[in-house]
Amino acid sequence: MISRIAQERSHLELSTIYEVCRILGDSLDLQRTFRAALNTLAAQLGLLRAMVVLPVSEDGQLRVHSAVGLTRDEMERGQWQPGEGVIGRVHFSGLPVVVTNVEDSDEFIDRTGAFGPQEGKRLSFIVVPLRTGADHNAVGVLAAQRELQGVARLSDDQRFLTMVATLLAQSVALHHSVSAEHQRLQQETTRLQKALTADIPRRRSLDNVVGQSRQMQRVFAEVHQAAPSRATVLLRGESGTGKEEIARAIHFLSPRKEAPFIKVNCAALTESLLESELFGHEKGAFTGAVGERKGRFELAHGGTLFLDEVGDISAGFQAKLLRVLQEREFERVGGSRPVKVDVRLICATNRDLERMVQRGEYRADLYYRINVVSIFLPPLRERREDIPPLVAHFLDRYNKENRRNVKVTPEAMQVLTNCYWPGNVRELQNCIERTATMVEGGSINGLAFPCRSNRCLTQTLHHIDKADAVAPAVVHFAGRVNGHSSPLPDDDEVLTIGPAERLAESGAVPPRHFGPEAPAGERDRLVWAMEQCGWVQAKAARLLKVTPRQLGYALQKHRIEVRKL
Repeated sequence: MISRIAQERSHLELSTIYEVCRILGDSLDLQRTFRAALNTLAAQLGLLRAMVVLPVSEDGQLRVHSAVGLTRDEMERGQWQPGEGVIGRVHFSGLPVVVTNVEDSDEFIDRTGAFGPQEGKRLSFIVVPLRTGADHNAVGVLAAQRELQGVARLSDDQRFLTMVATLLAQSVALHHSVSAEHQRLQQETTRLQKALTADIPRRRSLDNVVGQSRQMQRVFAEVHQAAPSRATVLLRGESGTGKEEIARAIHFLSPRKEAPFIKVNCAALTESLLESELFGHEKGAFTGAVGERKGRFELAHGGTLFLDEVGDISAGFQAKLLRVLQEREFERVGGSRPVKVDVRLICATNRDLERMVQRGEYRADLYYRINVVSIFLPPLRERREDIPPLVAHFLDRYNKENRRNVKVTPEAMQVLTNCYWPGNVRELQNCIERTATMVEGGSINGLAFPCRSNRCLTQTLHHIDKADAVAPAVVHFAGRVNGHSSPLPDDDEVLTIGPAERLAESGAVPPRHFGPEAPAGERDRLVWAMEQCGWVQAKAARLLKVTPRQLGYALQKHRIEVRKL
């Protein structure tokens, strides 16, 4: 009889161990696997309830991790201090404890309220440590309760639960190892991401191009993306934004960097001279052609040809240029032999080509041919965070060339940051060089700039609307009558004049907009406040001590365009 019961017990334990191993190997989610393993134990061994208790803090505080036969409230109450009760003792000593009857044990402390004595029942409490191999340090405890009936032997339960606890302990150790490795990988990933982010300005920097702003970083990324290909690149942007430097960077980042980089300013040459310059000419092709001359296309063979101001070429030459781009061959002026070239083309313009195509001033097929990859260079006023590093770059170069040690004060940097810069980086460079040359002493302060004393002639360009570089300028201004600003003329009365004509008619430079004190006229005061506050209406309203709505009405009244910086 005893032999049969022992065989049944052995078979039961073997099947239970197999099922627990299968459950623990199914997932690394300890909550789910431990709960399923405890359910298997309770069902197979006839346990009333069971729980796994793990340390939750460095000071050794213990808490119920997973359980079967306990409510959520009972699990939340299950917390023991280090060494407290049977749970704390087993975790501290690493030795199992069997409480035959919880009603008679002084050491038994039930924090959950589920394992306590019940009238008419003899309840045992078995606690075994979760240990891995020969390690005497317990990583947790496994506790179970059974009602003593018949021939139940607690020693067998202790032995079997000890085997199960070893499997649970291995799962806990594996989970800790995986979690530690995962945390290490996360920290390493975070470190690499930070290093990568910090390294972006250096990696995406271009020679002779200064730009830390998000707009310029986007330009640098587009340059790095487009440079390795053979696609024609069209650089768009206002005059002075650095299109030539970007074109040069594209060339030196491309596989053609060892070949020539040839540049041509199309706006500086007439149609006949431009044709001869690009295509070359044969001997005797025209008066003065005493010999054969290669054009820029031939000189750039295998390399890059940069056509600056490509929007200014005449309609007749547009057709000739289109044929070269399509066929990659041309004929020299006065010649009949076709010349084939392998040239990567980069074009640049500050013109509104789309509007020119609509007006019939620019061939649509040529526009599509050169507008393969477009890179837009933002004006300096839209990337003001680049002004300080640009100032440092230009001033450092000036100091090296002139053997000086001129510095910029914070007040002067504030003036430079608030300027509208219609001439963009080129104007900023000229301003730095001019001011550094004329300043007395070794520092540039806020009053050293010509604009602070109404001597900056380019200030008249700050409020000129232009469709492109060569279109007529529309100047919005208010006259002054008896020291007060007069209303702007009606829309049909807005004058279309150039800056020189505006200065000649007025007989004086425009009113100063960057001074520390507000002008007298209402319109001038509005423009001054907006420029002082970087064209942010809410800040300007606070500066003028009016509401934003009142400021908005005033801007509409005086027809002041709110510029986006």
